[in-house]
Amino acid sequence: MATHLRTGAEGEQAACQWLQERGYRIEARNWRHGRLEVDIVARTGATLVIVEVKTRRSDRYDGPADAVGPAKQRRLYRAAEAYLDALGEDIAVRFDIITVWMDGAAPRIEHLEDAFYPTPDEETDEGPAPWPAR
Repeated sequence: MATHLRTGAEGEQAACQWLQERGYRIEARNWRHGRLEVDIVARTGATLVIVEVKTRRSDRYDGPADAVGPAKQRRLYRAAEAYLDALGEDIAVRFDIITVWMDGAAPRIEHLEDAFYPTPDEETDEGPAPWPAR
């Protein structure tokens, strides 16, 4: 496995463990629908949480959360819609980013809840998702 893939897998594992320690239930990891992917799908209470994990070996560059720009947000939004369609459940959704720095003996983790909100897709001009607000 390539180093960057191993780093990403280690970061996702650390993020899952961190979430579980805080009472989240992990529903899926690396969930795919066509070309769309969600790193972690979790639940906390009555909320489905779509989690993008960004992992780095050092903090020389901008924080990993900065890598989740508008295009990535739109892909996560579309993936969440597909997940909800497959789930067949009417549930509130939240989009989080977990940053994992693997630059020491133990990973450093930062959890940004409600990191972004669904916005219309610029390509299709579709509006916000049909899931209920929290």
